[in-house]
Amino acid sequence: MTAESIAPRPRRSGSRAGRTVSRVLICIVGLVFVFPFVWMIATSLKPTDEVFASGTSFLGSRIEWSNYVTAWTAIPFARILVNSFLIALVGAGITVTVSVLSAYAFTRFAFRGRAALFGAFLATMVLPQEVLIIPLYLMMQKLGLVNSYPALILPFAFGAFGTFLIRQFLLGLPADYEEAAKIDGAGRLRTLVSVIVPLLRAPIAVVFVFAFIEYWASFLWPLIIVNDTWMATVPIGLQMFSGERGTDWGPLMAAVTLVVLPSLLIVVLLQKQLQQGVSMGGFGGR
Repeated sequence: MTAESIAPRPRRSGSRAGRTVSRVLICIVGLVFVFPFVWMIATSLKPTDEVFASGTSFLGSRIEWSNYVTAWTAIPFARILVNSFLIALVGAGITVTVSVLSAYAFTRFAFRGRAALFGAFLATMVLPQEVLIIPLYLMMQKLGLVNSYPALILPFAFGAFGTFLIRQFLLGLPADYEEAAKIDGAGRLRTLVSVIVPLLRAPIAVVFVFAFIEYWASFLWPLIIVNDTWMATVPIGLQMFSGERGTDWGPLMAAVTLVVLPSLLIVVLLQKQLQQGVSMGGFGGR
């Protein structure tokens, strides 16, 4: 071994320049995505008559903290937040439970027509929500669930996306864990809960976040199935700031700022699991 072979190689200037360009591009893209949030917060602190006025500063002539007070008191905002949080939390929990159980069945149980049934299950992903509105409403009406929490939660808690994602992860898990649990006397359900689910934290976090945000931001279905302000969700509550006299932009932006915080908090708390879910290649499989 010669001295030349063990000597450290000089870094290539091209790779350093490439990393610099990549960081600059990432910063630009990050600013593009962050700017709407900054504008939203700035607008929430402006007087309403200065939101679209020209020649004013970014924050307006004065800071209007009263916009947040108006947003909280003009409508039953606390009740609306509780409704949306409860619906999104329970709906996301049901979605995760159904996705784990169905994905486990599609990967670990051998039965006739499994591939065809899974293909039909995935085909439901291409159906737009608008196609299902009328039959779902008629079904909820016959069951007497109109203007209720079950009507807001159950119809869209059985999607195929979560099943597909978790199934791809299960296809990559070796069967040794389950065989060891079976030798120890554990049944199917005990094996699933104690062995498989802890290994699926990353995809479960992805499914939970996606389902939570979908429930939180859903507008069309709550608008149709809810006929009482006391059962309104966040999107319907935000619509209340617009009326015949126009839109009260200051309080509206203040309300939107408050509404964004729960979803942002969920994403921040589950950031590690979300990164793992993406890096592990959940859309791969065998």
